[in-house]
Amino acid sequence: MKHFASLSLAAVLACASGAALASAELAKARNCTACHASDKKLIGPAYKDVAAKYANDKDAVARLTKKVREGGVGVWGQIPMPANPQVSADEADKLVKWVLSHK
Repeated sequence: MKHFASLSLAAVLACASGAALASAELAKARNCTACHASDKKLIGPAYKDVAAKYANDKDAVARLTKKVREGGVGVWGQIPMPANPQVSADEADKLVKWVLSHK
């Protein structure tokens, strides 16, 4: 039984890191990485800074998913985030949840 529990934990961890990898690949495929990085400001804020800013915001996923698709300006300065209509609502939701998981 102990061996089974270890295998189950390993499977969960593999799936979790697989999901993070898939989201990182999605961010690259959708050109998020042209303006954003995990731990430093580029043109837009670092993912970890976005995660910190919205850590206690229960509406963050919905608000940021909309912003990914429609764009926006003013929250992080006057450089606008362009609209990304090529990103589906499902992809935007996955990307936002991944960004908000950064520490």
